[in-house]
Amino acid sequence: MESLAGLRARRAFECRLVPDRALRSLDEAAAFLRDRGLLTRTTDCALPSLYEACHDEPYRPGLPGFATWPAKKWPWFGELAGRGYLITAVHRGKNLLVSGEVAALLDPICRAEIERMRAFDDGWRRLLDHLAAVGPSSLDDLRTELRLKRQELKALRSPLERCGAIVSRSLEVTAGAGEQHASVLARWDQAYPAGGSAGPGPALKELVVAGVRAAVVAPEAEIRRWFSWQWYWSGTLIDDLVRAGRLRRVDGHLTAP
Repeated sequence: MESLAGLRARRAFECRLVPDRALRSLDEAAAFLRDRGLLTRTTDCALPSLYEACHDEPYRPGLPGFATWPAKKWPWFGELAGRGYLITAVHRGKNLLVSGEVAALLDPICRAEIERMRAFDDGWRRLLDHLAAVGPSSLDDLRTELRLKRQELKALRSPLERCGAIVSRSLEVTAGAGEQHASVLARWDQAYPAGGSAGPGPALKELVVAGVRAAVVAPEAEIRRWFSWQWYWSGTLIDDLVRAGRLRRVDGHLTAP
């Protein structure tokens, strides 16, 4: 069996953590996404990161936040979304770029979240039902049609995005002297209309396996914090996957055989 040291070496290669594996083009970045299945924007856990794989100089060295983004390759995350890949906030509120295969794993969970959140809160139901009636909508249109203030809409959309019930995407619009970006919100079932039949519990297991496979090896204690849905997480989820041979424990870490 592969040792932890061997797994870490393979992770460095497959997740492009070494400079000689740096992504050189947007096409290479798209291939990297398809290979791994899911990418965070910046490094925050064992899941592979698009910007970490770029090995580009930071925009403003020594400063936090956006200043840590790649100086030249920072648009690639959004440009991959422009190629049809979904950006979700199900990584506990942080952006997660997913391939079509991983979107299919997310689908049963996100559809279940639409119904759960509709039933849980009148404001969430109002926003979700409005999107169902009128289709994907810009933030400006939603504020006007639902008579909401900017902060009121933000308070409604943030938990819905975090749980995958809605997704947002950025559109370039022509206004005044040049182009501006506008956010458009859509229900998950509008952004990904091809629905599956699995329940959220089994889907979460498959998603965890996909995440571990993407990372190559990951600390076991970290994995439960990857995704937002603690209420679908059973206490035996990891043990069940290990017993089934879907995951393997190696010195406090997990890998997918």
